[in-house]
Amino acid sequence: MKIAKYLPKKTRSNLDIAKSHPEYSVEKISEKIGIFNRHVSADNEYASDLGTKAAQILFEKYNIDKSSIDFLILVTQSPDFLLPSTSSIIQHNLSLSNDIGNIDVNQGCSGYIYGISIAKGLTEGGISKNVLLITSDTYTKYINDTDKSNKTIFGDGATATLISKNESKNIGFFKFGCDGKGVKDLYVKGGALKNKFSKPEIFMNGPNVFNFTIRVVPKLIKNVMEINNIEPCEIDYYIFHQANKFMLNHLKRKLKIPDEKFIIEMENFGNTVSSTIPIVLESNKFNFKGKTLLLAGFGVGLSWSAVVIKNYGL
Repeated sequence: MKIAKYLPKKTRSNLDIAKSHPEYSVEKISEKIGIFNRHVSADNEYASDLGTKAAQILFEKYNIDKSSIDFLILVTQSPDFLLPSTSSIIQHNLSLSNDIGNIDVNQGCSGYIYGISIAKGLTEGGISKNVLLITSDTYTKYINDTDKSNKTIFGDGATATLISKNESKNIGFFKFGCDGKGVKDLYVKGGALKNKFSKPEIFMNGPNVFNFTIRVVPKLIKNVMEINNIEPCEIDYYIFHQANKFMLNHLKRKLKIPDEKFIIEMENFGNTVSSTIPIVLESNKFNFKGKTLLLAGFGVGLSWSAVVIKNYGL
């Protein structure tokens, strides 16, 4: 899988947050959340803009002929419009062929793995040869200026991943789950048809989301290893959705994952929702080539997903 990322130029540091909310010190935010900077989309910058730029970087970085793309998947929970699909806008922005399929996937923290599963199905089913999977979210547009908690967590960003038919063989079996009774633990109030006259603002019940994660993720990891017939010692790296440092460290201890196998990489990005896992995969700080990876996403929905990838990048 070939991956590129795009991050907006504007940033929001812990110092910026502490200036607006003096009760939140720089040290307190850094220690608990594990984030120092987040990228924030400009007022006139939307999911289609971020996703388009990520794809353009991907094409240039890997010298990809965009005419070879025959399916476009966009994972986003901050679409430009209720309709049409934002993937249609990106197809036009990139001047991709008109003979391609396109779809928006309304998933968040678990969305990248959902996107991979669709791409694998398309390529192995003979429907597509080269799938462009884009993740792009601008959650910061949903944050009320007085909402100091969510300000510390979320950042904006986009990634683009090329998944080709010859690479899907390394992608193993998936596990998914959903608990809809927790939808209001992390949701945007207003903006859609049910509350169309209300301003769209994000609400998160942090303790409930934390408890959900601690309850669900250990079982998810166990189940995805079982379905892939793999033992913990065979996993080279565990790459989880980068929610926050406190939650990730708790999961690491509960699952007894060695420090050297557990990746935390969010200091300068924040929680970019659907883009956290591919941002880690794209990072030059790690050498994942040829390794066995376990990817796991969990959060808004409440939903969860996981997959094992062997011989990554080969």
